[in-house]
Amino acid sequence: MDEPLPVLRTVDHGTAKLMPDVDRDRAWLLTIDGAPQSYVDLDDPAHLEFEYARRLAHAVDCAAPAPEGEPLDVLHLGGGALTLPRRLAVTRPGSRQDVVEADRALIALVAEHLPLPPGSRITVHGADARAWLEAAPARSADVLVADVFGGSRVPAHLTSLDYARAAERALRPHGVYVANLADGAPFAFLRSQLATFAAVFAHLALIAEPAVLRGRRFGNAVLVAAHREIDTACLARRAAADAFPARVEHGASLARFIGDARPVRDEDAVASPEPPDGAFGIG
Repeated sequence: MDEPLPVLRTVDHGTAKLMPDVDRDRAWLLTIDGAPQSYVDLDDPAHLEFEYARRLAHAVDCAAPAPEGEPLDVLHLGGGALTLPRRLAVTRPGSRQDVVEADRALIALVAEHLPLPPGSRITVHGADARAWLEAAPARSADVLVADVFGGSRVPAHLTSLDYARAAERALRPHGVYVANLADGAPFAFLRSQLATFAAVFAHLALIAEPAVLRGRRFGNAVLVAAHREIDTACLARRAAADAFPARVEHGASLARFIGDARPVRDEDAVASPEPPDGAFGIG
């Protein structure tokens, strides 16, 4: 059998590259303008290569309103190569999943080279994430996962109080919001996001590596928000067991981290900071 070859294509928001993993058959890394976006193993969709993807999965597993293995209605903002939707299709069979991805050329690339299996119940929509969210039926999702990056930055219009309210409106009363964010010390962006979602949801938790939280390096942090108590003990156990252990902040310690940060209004919203060179290198 011929070895799979990299695929390079211009998409709507940059240059996409699909690179085969030499160590795993039918596994691929997607980058956009050189920044890693997704990793997919077509033979083992439950395999999550990136630490932040595992933390998103921990948040869904621990905080979703239905027990593990039970189907969910999930709205994903940001698609990439559909890593988490593929995992949920096998770990929670029968789940109905909608994925909103603004880059239509990227959707076509992924559909051509990394097709979804029949019966996955994953529907991909080419649309702006906030516009789709604001038009979504109220109380239609059990889980909302936001993993939207324009290049390596979270777009400004997905950081405001009005956006957080739209997310809350789309969720059922016991639903959970999960978001992948990125920042470094002094955490002006991350603290503002926590303050914004604290103004809308009753309970928050944050998952991040200790080195990131101590300001030693730039990195990802996963925000979890809900109106009911979040199972932080479950999150802490799973995050601590990863290859790169993470910490879960909540309650008083998270309130101290937020400090005097204020919710973000639309007119003041800014994209997440540009990561330093090599911050999201493959490793």
